[in-house]
Amino acid sequence: MPDLLIELFSEEIPARMQGKAAEDLKKRITDGLVDAGLTYAGAAAFSTPRRLTLALEGLLAESPTVREERKGPKVGAPEKAIEGFLRGAGLTMDQLEERDTPKGAVYFATIEKPGRPAAEIIAEVLEATIRNFPWPKSMRWGAGALRWVRPLHSILCILTNEAGEAEVVDLDIDGIKSGNTTEGHRFMGSGRFAVTSFDDYAVKLKRDHVVLDPAERADAIWQDATNQAFASGLEVVEDQGLLREVAGLVEWPVVLMGAIDEEFLELPAEVLQTSMKEHQKFFSVKNPKTGRIEKFITVANRETKDQGATILAGNQKVLSARLADAKFFWTNDLRVAKSGMEAWTDQLSNVTFHNKLGTQAARIDRITALSRDIAPVLGVDADLAEQAARVAKADLSSEMVYEFPELQGLMGRYYAEAAGLPSDVAAACEEHYSPLGPSDDVPTAPVSATVALADKIDTLTGFWAIDEKPTGSKDPYALRRAALGVIRLVLENGVRASLVEVFGKGYEGADAADLLSFFHDRLKVYLKDEGLRHDVIDACLSMPGNDDLTLLVKRARALGAFLKTDDGENLLQGYKRANNILTQAEDKDGVEYSFGADVKFAETDEEKALFAALDQAAAAIAPAMQGEDFEAAMSAMAALRAPIDAFFEGVQVNSDNEIVRRNRLNLLSRIRQICGGVADLTRVEG
Repeated sequence: MPDLLIELFSEEIPARMQGKAAEDLKKRITDGLVDAGLTYAGAAAFSTPRRLTLALEGLLAESPTVREERKGPKVGAPEKAIEGFLRGAGLTMDQLEERDTPKGAVYFATIEKPGRPAAEIIAEVLEATIRNFPWPKSMRWGAGALRWVRPLHSILCILTNEAGEAEVVDLDIDGIKSGNTTEGHRFMGSGRFAVTSFDDYAVKLKRDHVVLDPAERADAIWQDATNQAFASGLEVVEDQGLLREVAGLVEWPVVLMGAIDEEFLELPAEVLQTSMKEHQKFFSVKNPKTGRIEKFITVANRETKDQGATILAGNQKVLSARLADAKFFWTNDLRVAKSGMEAWTDQLSNVTFHNKLGTQAARIDRITALSRDIAPVLGVDADLAEQAARVAKADLSSEMVYEFPELQGLMGRYYAEAAGLPSDVAAACEEHYSPLGPSDDVPTAPVSATVALADKIDTLTGFWAIDEKPTGSKDPYALRRAALGVIRLVLENGVRASLVEVFGKGYEGADAADLLSFFHDRLKVYLKDEGLRHDVIDACLSMPGNDDLTLLVKRARALGAFLKTDDGENLLQGYKRANNILTQAEDKDGVEYSFGADVKFAETDEEKALFAALDQAAAAIAPAMQGEDFEAAMSAMAALRAPIDAFFEGVQVNSDNEIVRRNRLNLLSRIRQICGGVADLTRVEG
């Protein structure tokens, strides 16, 4: 069984596109081959800045012969119908077979599709893949019609048999003919060379200074970078995203460590790190003792006689120019911050947040007012909350954030500290944007949590008021993320508040009930990761206080844990049985059995035991629910399992004695009332 090797060699492919492009090549080629009947044992895709490579092992030498049977028209059908069937099948009349069926004699055709050589199928699939490749952006060049991410120079496509003999798969796409040759490194390579298999290909590429596997390049970069930093008593700031990107920029990584000019070392570490990453694709190297960024790591794409000295000198020159800009921004911003930051907050009146929701300055006024309202719930001084909310977004007007938007909030903290504001206020400037996602940390400092809640609730109530809600998969304003942020802030800080009341203090005109329903949907998604079922949450949503998320989740967790026990599962069945009997009787009799159960009418020991158990459970559940001790309430409910089971085993509810029957139905009503005071068990499945 032969092996297949494909390489598409071009000008430099953007690093961000390489990984997906390699997977797209693998999927499209393998899907096309399998659809044509060519199976394979294994496939692997690789990418470098100048090539996409696919290697398949154990490919069939040819597709199998396929026999297909088609049912045609009835014998004696109109001539045109028979002719159409023959054309579709590619057969003649004498090749048809007559068969008797329950509906009469019918023509059948047996179509045999002979297998085809692998090379023929590969050529068709590869051409279709190249011509229809899903690049995010592509270009045409020269006079051809072919589109590729960058000019495509050559196509290597060979089949290697078990004897090691390689066959070129003939292909010609807009004058680019397939062959068995490729080339290595742009600068250190020795020109084009022929290959006979994937192993031969990989070995010769590495000899010609090309590391084919991006994971191998990334590992080499990280290992060399950390070794060089360690030798200087420093450590590299980990950044997996940057590592993947840099590995996609080079074919032969050469790691170099350079120094940052002394005049820039006092810049905040985050400013240095962001500037070097965004503009230069440098890794930051910090002093673990001081936390200062003191050096940088750059990755060249070639070896030089001077061991990279010239490359480093050029990079340091460009870096100094970039950092000079950052230092200029930092110095100017500090001057404004120390003067009180009013200049920045005033500028926000010229910045539109949304054309229907006004300016950023107007939004800050709303967040400030809402922070004052929320502050007492979190035990925060209202004046301190107002001060934090007033300056939380001031850094949006700063020069540094204008240059590096990703530093918003972080720079706000630096500037608030420079302005001499309280540490809680400075922390809120940075932390009020959090959490930004499910894995982001939640602010626990009371002032930060207050402003974060106000910020997100203003966003949600504002967009609800102008009817810009998420629809289907579309959520352009990230409102689902904002709602999840509020949920996590409330739960992880143990906030006890009525969300409906808080929504009423947000943007005027928001439908609080509809917004609460949206929150409940997001809460179900959030709690699913804990293993809490939707029906358990629904059972608690039906209870009073469902806009107090902390109370709601506490109840749902207790109920979920209870229902996982044998007592909980059996009690649920007993409750449902009681509820079903009671509902049917009420529908039949046209009355509600909800009052008047009296132990003096009890005829059996099981009835009397259930009366006593219900009295005991009611006495325990009521104070437990009042004190929000849901575990105690569930424990009291669990005690009902045995007497309820015994009641149904030994007692006939629909007695011939109407007084006894009515009394027993009212007894079942007590089960429904007592258990329903904990949660709406009718909503629980099972």
